[in-house]
Amino acid sequence: MQENKENPNELLELLLEKCDRLYQENMLLKGKLEDRTDVDALKTSYEQTISKKDEKILDLEKQVAYLRRRIWGKSSERFIKEDPRQRMIDFEGIDLLPEEKELAEAAKVDIETFKERRVKERIKRKPVRKPLPEDLPRVEEHLYPDDVKDSADTLTELEPEITEVMEYEPGRCWIRKIIRHKYVVKSKTLQDSQKSSSIITAPLPAKYQPIARSYAGASLLAELMINKYVNHLPFYRQIQMMKQLGVNLPPPTVNDWFKDTADLLRPLYYRLKELVLATDYIQVDETTVPVINNEKHKSVNGYMWMVRSAMDKQVFFHYDNGSRAQKVALSLLKDFRGAMQTDGYSVYQMYEYKKDVLPLGCWAHARRKFEESLKNDKVRAEYALEQIGLLYEVEREADDKNLSYQERARLRETHAYPIMVVFEKWLVNEYSKVLPKSPIGKAIKYCYDIYHRLSRYHLDGRYHIDNNLAENSLRGLALGRKNYLFCGNHDAAEDAAVIYSLLGCCKAADVNFRDWMVYVLSHIHDYDQDYSMDIAELLPLNHLRKIS
Repeated sequence: MQENKENPNELLELLLEKCDRLYQENMLLKGKLEDRTDVDALKTSYEQTISKKDEKILDLEKQVAYLRRRIWGKSSERFIKEDPRQRMIDFEGIDLLPEEKELAEAAKVDIETFKERRVKERIKRKPVRKPLPEDLPRVEEHLYPDDVKDSADTLTELEPEITEVMEYEPGRCWIRKIIRHKYVVKSKTLQDSQKSSSIITAPLPAKYQPIARSYAGASLLAELMINKYVNHLPFYRQIQMMKQLGVNLPPPTVNDWFKDTADLLRPLYYRLKELVLATDYIQVDETTVPVINNEKHKSVNGYMWMVRSAMDKQVFFHYDNGSRAQKVALSLLKDFRGAMQTDGYSVYQMYEYKKDVLPLGCWAHARRKFEESLKNDKVRAEYALEQIGLLYEVEREADDKNLSYQERARLRETHAYPIMVVFEKWLVNEYSKVLPKSPIGKAIKYCYDIYHRLSRYHLDGRYHIDNNLAENSLRGLALGRKNYLFCGNHDAAEDAAVIYSLLGCCKAADVNFRDWMVYVLSHIHDYDQDYSMDIAELLPLNHLRKIS
């Protein structure tokens, strides 16, 4: 019988299969162990996270407990025992006793009495005008009723009326003590039974008291307005400066004086606007002024418009709720006829089609655009600046020779106009070669779009090459907003426009600010009743002619 032996190849295959099986089982076990390790690590991390959160919660609970003690707990750190007589209010509905009701009603009556007393005391404590400082020097002025000395009637002098007004001069304040004598007049011409008597008092001239029922004299009001709108000192700084002179001015009172002074000068301001817009050549510009917006609780930029009469240099500012919209220009300039010089603001484009209005451009604004594009395209920007510089050289030549308007116009026609023709063609050719949104592209487009306005200045020797003189009138406002920061509201901005306008005319006419304002505040009431007088006589330019 043949022995049955296993095939070695089959045995090897079985061993290999077993090895593979063991290897797979080993890897599976190893994977489970690794998974177990990940779970343990995850568990450890989770426990650590929970522990940290518990610590954080505990810390936050301590902070909450501390804040509760600070807000609702006892403010004293002393230990106070419980009061055994402390009342405990029971909300479970105990019947109200008659005695308790009587006590409550009596307490209510007393409480109403407390309230009435507090109201009366509050009325008594209403702020009243404090007497002027006793240590300030006083200058007496005696005023007598007219024709008192020549009267044939019997006169009996009574206690005089005394009015004190604070005045200012550089370095000191003083009091003008106005004594208005009062008399009882008894007629001698009638019988004893028919004799009558009357009381006469010397009138108080308005020049001593520009603002009714106020102790601020014209010189003090002038000092406050000039310091703010010429020297750019906010009112609160001026109040501190006045304290050093022994004068305590309440801030609300000073603010009221500002409003009253603006109202006092407003008729003169309106007359100024009429005169400026009646000329045939004006320059117009606008600038920002910060104004408090109570709804947003922050300052917003409003716009102040400026209109300058180029020939007589009078200027006024216009504020219309801070708007820079087209409707403001339409309302402001609706009656103007003549040449109007502006920058390239799109609102002014509409005047190209308005009858009797000739829009002029500003070469200074055009030059500024090319200066800003020097880093972007030096070659083109330098060429443009060179051509504009030639136009300004023509103006310098005319200024040096002190040419008349006709001679200046002829010089521009022979020298400036050919330059402008070549420059205009250069603008057309170069615009297609630059990127429209690049700085040089914007400069070329800005200049070409208003080139017809820019070139018109050569038509009349009176016209300026730029709007720089108008911009100079805005410098005071720009300096002011850096110091007093903002206007309290739209009304305050309108009042500021009044003061800026009149003091700007003083600067343009080279009139002493203080002398002019003291004179105007002392005499403006002279025009209240006599309508035959023209209030324009008080404008700085006319004041200069009067004193010269």
